[in-house]
Amino acid sequence: MLLAGAVQALCFAPGPLPAWSLPFVQIASLAILAAHVWGAAGPRQAAAYGWLFGVAQFTIGVYWLTISMHQFGGLALPLAIGALLLFAAAMALYAAGACAVSAWLCAAHRNPEQTAGRQILNAVAWACAWTLFEWLRGTLFTGFTWLNAGYAHAEGMFAAWAPFVGVYGVAWLSAFAAGAIALMARAKDTPPYDRSAAATIALALLTGLLGIAWTHIDWSHAQGDPLLVRLVQPATPQSEKFDPTSFAATQNHVLRLAGLPAKTPQDQPALIILPETVIPIFQDQAPPAVWQPWLDLAQRMNASLLLGLPLHERTAAGDRYTNGATVISPADRQPPLSPGQWRYEKHHLVPFGEFIPPGFRWFVQALQIPLGDFDQGSLRQPPLSLHGQSLALNICYEDIFGEEIATAVAPGADGAPGASILVNLSNLAWFGNTWALRQHLWIARMRALETARPVIRATNTGMTAAIDPNGQVRGMLESATPGVMDVEIQGAQGLTPYVRWGNNPILIWTLLGLLLAWRYRRPARAN
Repeated sequence: MLLAGAVQALCFAPGPLPAWSLPFVQIASLAILAAHVWGAAGPRQAAAYGWLFGVAQFTIGVYWLTISMHQFGGLALPLAIGALLLFAAAMALYAAGACAVSAWLCAAHRNPEQTAGRQILNAVAWACAWTLFEWLRGTLFTGFTWLNAGYAHAEGMFAAWAPFVGVYGVAWLSAFAAGAIALMARAKDTPPYDRSAAATIALALLTGLLGIAWTHIDWSHAQGDPLLVRLVQPATPQSEKFDPTSFAATQNHVLRLAGLPAKTPQDQPALIILPETVIPIFQDQAPPAVWQPWLDLAQRMNASLLLGLPLHERTAAGDRYTNGATVISPADRQPPLSPGQWRYEKHHLVPFGEFIPPGFRWFVQALQIPLGDFDQGSLRQPPLSLHGQSLALNICYEDIFGEEIATAVAPGADGAPGASILVNLSNLAWFGNTWALRQHLWIARMRALETARPVIRATNTGMTAAIDPNGQVRGMLESATPGVMDVEIQGAQGLTPYVRWGNNPILIWTLLGLLLAWRYRRPARAN
């Protein structure tokens, strides 16, 4: 199980595996777990298989957490590795739960000699249990959806299902396919029951063929004129980013990149987007000498600047501190200090990085990372309206929650249309030049598929990219390398089924599948 879980961890971004292989390897490695679950002596042994699978998956899949804790947090390497293993062990409990539930539901029918209907119900029970616990992992305790099985399918035959059922629905399809393969493998030497298992394989192939057919559906249409955008990737080392002695040099470096001349006057960007915390101090603590070069840049380039920075606001209820973004227009002569000006405040905060969970202050105090205990922004915030487009922001970790991103695309309570472009500002330099960057890009591709919106990403070290509404990467900068990318972005309108209904359809389907499996859990009595 450890080996199967380790292989599963390789499936969420290319390298070392090629991108085309990720969906197939993900299904194959999950099928190994499913086969062991049906071969287990009972739910307890099945849970053990799932837990070992999950420990390997998360230990390898998010190994880069040790970089932030050890290299930048000052935590001794053995302690950082220990913290990673504890985290992996906790995340693995969800896989253990899914395996235990599936084994319990299928206990009386786990032998391969089953009818086609029972084989299909076994695969449904397995897929529903897996999906339910994927959703629980992405919801409980603020959620952690990284390494969700669906993200392996940002390319492939199940990708076109994302506009219908979102990443959890894609996870269901992949789990069903894995279950079908496992059932076929177990029944291969038991004719005629191998033909019964083949019916499950046929259903899985049908869902794949439907996915291929649905790639031709256009869920959105062009909104307004294309917007010329410059994405800036400073590649500022994390060791320098929050160092006061490096502040002037890093600011000058970013200003130089942002102000590079366009190839031709016709290619002059209307919007320049810079990463999360590109200005690493609160906006009201930055002196005029810090703001003036940015005001001059907006005027010289005749472009609006979208900057990530921490925000501070004094209110009647007290001080508010948020991880956010603001905009400087070419006409601005004063820095964006007024609360009445457009701003974005991060809604879904990172545990330990942006808020301290109860009972864990001791752990945070052991680290030397400039952590914040930030306040939370509202879920749906006014988009940035610019040149006929509506841009909805999210910062770093926020875009792993598809249901929250969908709210920015859906019409508002007043009927106003939602965002036409999604923008992500990130700084993953905490995790080095690792899988984390490419995994995050694959997650962003899933968000584009779910919402049928272009996604543009301005990051500190990668992956800075432009993604079209079909989830295809249209341009990308090399990671950990300073640079800019000028791209033409066509905004879009139109609602996918996922934006309209969110996770509700797949959750209802999952619960109905589990209820049906429970109803027929015991074999029928002979007359």
